[in-house]
Amino acid sequence: MAAATPSPTPPGSLKRIVAASLIGTTIEWYDFFLYGSAAALVFNKLFFPGSDPLVGTLLSFLTYAVGFAARPLGALVFGHYGDRLGRKKLLVLSLLLMGGATFAIGLLPTHATIGTAAPVLLTVLRLVQGFALGGEWGGAVLLVSEHGDARRRGFWASWPQTGAPAGQLLATGVLSLLTALLSDAAFTAWGWRIPFLLSGVLVMVGLWIRLSVDESPVFKAALAQAEARKSVRDGAAEKLPLVSVLRYHWRDVLIAMGARMAENISYYVITAFILVYATTSTGLSKQTALNAVLIASAVHFAAIPAWGALSDRVGRRPVYLLGAAGIGLWMFPFFALIDTGSFGNLILAVTVGLVLHGAMYAPQAAFFSEMFATRMRYSGASIGAQFSSVAAGAPAPLIATALLADHDSSTPIALYVIGAAVLTLIAVGVAKETRHRDLADVDGDATADAGTGSSGADGPGAEVAKESRPADARTV
Repeated sequence: MAAATPSPTPPGSLKRIVAASLIGTTIEWYDFFLYGSAAALVFNKLFFPGSDPLVGTLLSFLTYAVGFAARPLGALVFGHYGDRLGRKKLLVLSLLLMGGATFAIGLLPTHATIGTAAPVLLTVLRLVQGFALGGEWGGAVLLVSEHGDARRRGFWASWPQTGAPAGQLLATGVLSLLTALLSDAAFTAWGWRIPFLLSGVLVMVGLWIRLSVDESPVFKAALAQAEARKSVRDGAAEKLPLVSVLRYHWRDVLIAMGARMAENISYYVITAFILVYATTSTGLSKQTALNAVLIASAVHFAAIPAWGALSDRVGRRPVYLLGAAGIGLWMFPFFALIDTGSFGNLILAVTVGLVLHGAMYAPQAAFFSEMFATRMRYSGASIGAQFSSVAAGAPAPLIATALLADHDSSTPIALYVIGAAVLTLIAVGVAKETRHRDLADVDGDATADAGTGSSGADGPGAEVAKESRPADARTV
């Protein structure tokens, strides 16, 4: 069944959509990264007292990893309803869940007050954070990708990605300011709660902006087409988005998971584990380590849109491959620079690492969006992105800390990241270029009905964009 291609979103409206997605993802990532920084700095003392300092840090990072374990569940639930009900509604819900959990952490009694119930409650709230973030990412990048045009999709879709360094910048900046103004005793006693409670204010601002945007026109058109097909089929229900993803896009899901290995692992080693490594192995203060991450995150924020724009010119794969290869090659110089104990070298190590990470992270939003059909895109992009986080980002600080404890050397940690880079190079290397795909031209049910096969060369997630077909004949 054919329908006209949705009209492109006016530039002014598109910028408002981008701003809403960026502010929302910034708040969500602020909440998520705030926990990671606190896990490295104070949670080991407040919720796991009596342990060896490094063991306490390991236990603290275990609760940090729990948030990643909930992200696939969030991807499944939010992906399903986001593909059925729309992107906007689910994005509002994810923001409320994340902000509420973060605010509650700021009110949480510590082990000294309620004993073992404290780490249990901390873990539950971390699960809520992970569940919310598992649904946030896919909806935010799709809302922008589906409003924009194919010619500059990489650039516009990269802006929600800047929410990660912006959130990191905000979380690290607040923590850095507090550690500078407060004594260690005051920060440990009550100062750490302030940035968590601040999340409540940020969520109100994010909701006000996010509620002002409209649903994706591509999704609206696809929903109308689905309803029309349903009436033709005498009310027969559509397949569940998850079922369609696994049937038609299984190859794309595996590619997305592999593509995230180096991106996810390197990021958490560079931004979370570095707070442990720099303070325990080189004697640098936590304030110095936080300041280095703060400066590097600002550069990271600026680099992501530039990499996204480059992916519009040369393709998603070349930029992504450059980032994966670069991050692998940088790991040994990265640790060598930190081992000098110089603040300038620490900044250089973290900044170059995050710029190379940006070459993978920037095109990722458009790349993953272009892999999947409209009525299963939220599910497909979220599943591919979040299921890999369990094997990649979740254990990364934990594995790096354990390797440091066992070997007292950075070499195994560097090899760990290099191994992830090799996996990503393989995954992206076998993927097809998606830069020219028309998101309004990709519909899984329509192509499935035509007997186009699976997600390989003939599936709805493959080369489906038919650029030569007239606009009014394209399926949505």
